[in-house]
Amino acid sequence: MTVYLSSIVGSPSIGVYSLANEKVVIIPVMVPQDKAQEYADWLKADLIYTSISGSVLIGALASANSNGMLLPNSVRQEELDRIKAVFKGNVTVMETKKTAYGNLVLANDKGAVVDPRFKANEIRHISDTLGVEVVPSEIAALPYVGSLACATNKGVLAHPLLKEDEKKILENVLKVPVDVGTINCGIPYVGTGLIANSHAAVAGSMTTGPEMFIIGNALDVVQEEKIL
Repeated sequence: MTVYLSSIVGSPSIGVYSLANEKVVIIPVMVPQDKAQEYADWLKADLIYTSISGSVLIGALASANSNGMLLPNSVRQEELDRIKAVFKGNVTVMETKKTAYGNLVLANDKGAVVDPRFKANEIRHISDTLGVEVVPSEIAALPYVGSLACATNKGVLAHPLLKEDEKKILENVLKVPVDVGTINCGIPYVGTGLIANSHAAVAGSMTTGPEMFIIGNALDVVQEEKIL
């Protein structure tokens, strides 16, 4: 259980380009396959090596827990086939104009918090797919909850301006401790630079030692200075 440092396509914003849950990690095909497999080994997850909607912005476009995965309706059939060949949970292509589900949904295997602008029927679809209670809320008075925090089955790390009432909602819905911090030398949009599960966390390569310490405590993983 470790915190690693890395970059994807030369960027420390690894949460924008990749997605992890307890079972799988999705890495874009622009990343060398041996490096992509290293992520899977760190997270003790199966590798899905694909684009989504022809894009490398996987972490922004998709959201998932162990039970299910939400994808934009622009996902291509060959991408869907690659995902379903590895991930055996529910896979839902959301038939809405929204595309950035990774930015709009924060989930673990115990619950999910979503952008308050989702409609009731969309929330039902999300709940059915992820198999958990779904509650609309904000983080730091902003609706993009998926980009503002990182959640695992052990903890949540959120934007440093998280309000106390928002923290209580996160704790009640996701049923894990919640802490605040930054990534990549002060970036408060935690979800853009961090992927994690119960086994490990991978933070952007510009993340500092003190930030790694906070990540390790919040997500209950051990800090390790290993860079890929």
